[in-house]
Amino acid sequence: MYKTFLRKFELLSEEEEGDALQTYGRTCYCGYYPFRFFLNKKFRTINCAPVTILYGSNGSGKSTVLNVMAARLDLIRHSVFNGSAFFSAYAGACHFECDEIPGGSQILTSDDVFDYLINIRYLNNGIDLKREDLFEQWFDKRRASSNLNSIAEYEQWKEICDAKRKTQSKFVKERLMRNVDLRSNGESALKFFVDHITDNALYLLDEPENSLAIPLQKELAKYISASARHYNCQFIIATHSPILLSLNDALIYDLDATPVVTRRWTELENVRLLQEFFEEHRDKFARTDD
Repeated sequence: MYKTFLRKFELLSEEEEGDALQTYGRTCYCGYYPFRFFLNKKFRTINCAPVTILYGSNGSGKSTVLNVMAARLDLIRHSVFNGSAFFSAYAGACHFECDEIPGGSQILTSDDVFDYLINIRYLNNGIDLKREDLFEQWFDKRRASSNLNSIAEYEQWKEICDAKRKTQSKFVKERLMRNVDLRSNGESALKFFVDHITDNALYLLDEPENSLAIPLQKELAKYISASARHYNCQFIIATHSPILLSLNDALIYDLDATPVVTRRWTELENVRLLQEFFEEHRDKFARTDD
């Protein structure tokens, strides 16, 4: 059964923008992003479904909307967000309607995934370096004398005997944990989302398709769909991935339009362009029935 924690989120009206800026002694809107940006797009009310998608090209504001929501709802954030000097003032003046937002609700961004991949790489590099050290220890101990001259040398004597008794691989394996992650970047990115999306929470996902090849995007889409349908998760996703846009029953806002409107995924420009591209090259695809 679908769950909707956040029912509506409202960006600022022109009057509310003026009131918020006057608090800071500002009477001019110019240069105070995100003030004025959404007014120019005639975008204010976001009615939220179990899966809501903010679609748009680069610079359309879809990621900004997510960050405004995350700031206003005080969601868990994993990496630092560097908003403009007036970002907090804008977000703090926004309105929303909701049931209680669960404590585990969070925003997951491409920066979070990047940090996760970097941390795994650094950790694995450290483990790889330790492996090389253990290889050298094995060779050194194999060549060392195994005579026990005093009780003080007992621990070292045990290590030497162990190295002489065991193969290099067994000696190293017993002393070294496996690399934390042997997956590709895309597989690790998918694991990041699976690990962080559990149940009974609101999740804001900022372009989660980054680093994911098409098969992995399909896996993520299945996971999101199952989490929304069966595990009381609500999603608001900023994306231009056709795979994620095709999620069943998703409510899609087209931020490339002015005013912003809701559309079916098959009506969106990026999807149409892809369709036209494949139609143009239809003759280059081998027939599967030949």
